[in-house]
Formats: sequence, structure tokens, C-alpha cells
Amino acid sequence: MVAVKVSQLRVVRGGREVLHGIDCSLPEGTITGLIGPSGQGKSTLMRSIMGVQIVKSGEVTVLGRPAGHPELRHRIGYAPQSPALYGDLTVTENLRYFASVLQAPRSAIDRAIRELSLEDCRHQVAASLSGGQRSRASLAIAFLGDPELLVLDEPTVGLDPVLRHDLWGIFHQLAESGTTLVVSSHVMDEANRCQRLLLLRDGNILADDTPEGLRQRTGAEDLEQAFLSLIQERQAHHNRPSQRQGPSQQGLVQS
Repeated sequence: MVAVKVSQLRVVRGGREVLHGIDCSLPEGTITGLIGPSGQGKSTLMRSIMGVQIVKSGEVTVLGRPAGHPELRHRIGYAPQSPALYGDLTVTENLRYFASVLQAPRSAIDRAIRELSLEDCRHQVAASLSGGQRSRASLAIAFLGDPELLVLDEPTVGLDPVLRHDLWGIFHQLAESGTTLVVSSHVMDEANRCQRLLLLRDGNILADDTPEGLRQRTGAEDLEQAFLSLIQERQAHHNRPSQRQGPSQQGLVQS
């Protein structure tokens, strides 16, 4: 079954087309990684899936409904890049507020605090949290309500390696139980942890495959080389009909 279907999606922001008629499908109960450097359309695609992005044309269907449909509000969990917390409330108070909006039980709050290792700061005001604590608290909000779809925009940025490892364990447990996850990242180690990958470059999808499928397709030993190979292949293709192209664009991996 397909959890998310994107058809000919075009998005224009600030007078510039950010997504150029892309197509993709995300299977239920899988972890799909949106991979690519900043500014390539990952967050825009995620906002389109959430139904909060104005689109130029195309369709996005989520769990059988048009993206943004009111019935989806309690079926989707979303963690944006910038933590969505009320600074004058404690971690627990933030979770209680969002749990009431989602009509989630008290047990969901305790579980989110436990799974995101927030016990030590659960009574701390959000404005005083460290960057990593804020990220974890924001991610905990997305976990409330047992969502069928989790949309996570670079959820592990700023987290220590141990917590990152634990989170990916949780992600895989959720996928095994039937939850669909969409996770954006530009870290190759995290790309390897996904079951399917969408490589975005300049608002287009360069590849839609499993990690192993991408390695086999390119003959590369690791995903970093596989992605670079795909980018070079695309650049070579665009350079064939015309030599009026500008300098080669920066590679996928950022220092």
C-alpha cells in the first residue's frame, strides 16, 4: 500500500520554482530518506506532504486524502527543523498542551519523554533548554498520538551519537509496527539506515531506490560515492547538448 503519492508537484517560492514537477510514492510501513544538501527542495516537499505549502500545480495524496485534509491532523506527526515549543512552558507542559490538541492519552506523554531521554529536563522551561534538548522535545511532540505517518525534518541534528543511534532504533521499530516515516538528512550514515532513498537535486528527484539498489546501479562501494556518481552523470547529460552551462555545481556532501 502507498502512504504518500506525489504527482507532478511544482512549487514556486519567492518567484523561483523550487520543485519541478516531481513524482514519487512512499510505501506504508517504511522509512524513506530525503537526501540532499540544503536548498534542494527537501523541506518544501515535506511541507507539501503536510499540506501547509502553497503549490503551483500537481497533487499530493496522504493516507488516501488530499494533503492538508482536516481528517489527517490526528494521523500525522511532524517535527520541523526549528523546534516548535512554547518557551515559557516546561517540557511536560508543552507535551500536555499538544497531547490535548491531538487528544492523546497521558501515557503517550510519559512514553515520549522516556523514548526521547527527556526525564532529566521534563520540568525545565523550554526557553532554558540546550539545542539538543529542544530538538528532542520537539521530536517528542511528533510522537504523540501514535501517528500513522511521521514527517521528520533533519530530526537528529545536534544530537549526540548515542541518542542518534537510539532514535534510529525507535524509527525502525515504528516502521515494523506499520508507521510510515519520512526523514530528511544530508548525512550519509543516516541514508544507510533508511529503507528507501529519494535523492533531491535542484528541485528534481535524481534517484528513487533502496540504498543497495543505488550502490548496484552506480557500481559504488558506498552511498556517498553513489550519490556523487549520479550528480556527475546528470551534469554530463546536461552538458552534452550545449556547452553554455555554468561552472559545475557543488557536490552533494557538505563539509
